[in-house]
Amino acid sequence: MLPAEVPKNAFLSTKPRHVAIIMDGNGRWAKQFGKFRISGHKAGVKAVKQAVRFAVSQQIEVLTLYAFSSENWRRPEQEVSALMELFMFALDREVKIIHKYNVSLHIIGDTSRFSKKLQEKIRRAEKLTEKNSGLVLNIAANYGGRWDIVQATQILAEKVQQHQLAPKDISEELFSQQVCLSALPTVDLLIRTGGEYRISNYLLWQIAYAELYFTDVLWPDFTEQDFEKALISFSQRERRFGGTE
Repeated sequence: MLPAEVPKNAFLSTKPRHVAIIMDGNGRWAKQFGKFRISGHKAGVKAVKQAVRFAVSQQIEVLTLYAFSSENWRRPEQEVSALMELFMFALDREVKIIHKYNVSLHIIGDTSRFSKKLQEKIRRAEKLTEKNSGLVLNIAANYGGRWDIVQATQILAEKVQQHQLAPKDISEELFSQQVCLSALPTVDLLIRTGGEYRISNYLLWQIAYAELYFTDVLWPDFTEQDFEKALISFSQRERRFGGTE
């Protein structure tokens, strides 16, 4: 659920419009407690609800969460199957709750590999929340930054082949229109939990000038206070985008 509102933090002078999070550490969290990995993923869903609630309270415009990468299919079949079941459960139960909070849900990534049942649940969830005007919540599922760039390239290549576009007319702006999240504010802040210091093929095009924030906190333990620390860190940084002060 998304109960009790968190007070807005007045002393944050600069807030990101778009926050992306690599939610890492579910498996290690479960191992710490001698549990199966799926227990860590279930605990991670609770952390997602906290993060969404906090983003809503802070009036962040866009929150994009890395739920399942295109490389995660390499995990044991039993774990992947359990993740798919958990995804369907969340779509059934949690979407109705976030809908009440005026959150608009979108799934980004290659959903064609998912079961027909899951694809239908995704379609219904997006349809239910499509007119909501509050937080835009993107869930990256079967998503990879390289896949995103390749599919954008294929779209432009097809336009060139059909003589709708000349190669010399392809620009960064035109390319940006073909990748996921093109209609949304660019990513301002990328948070990674779990103590790792890498991007893991996430939003490679979209985070070109994002501020990066790494924390050792495992995702199931990531609280609103931890999210707040990331926002405070962001507000203290000077963003020059390649220019001078």
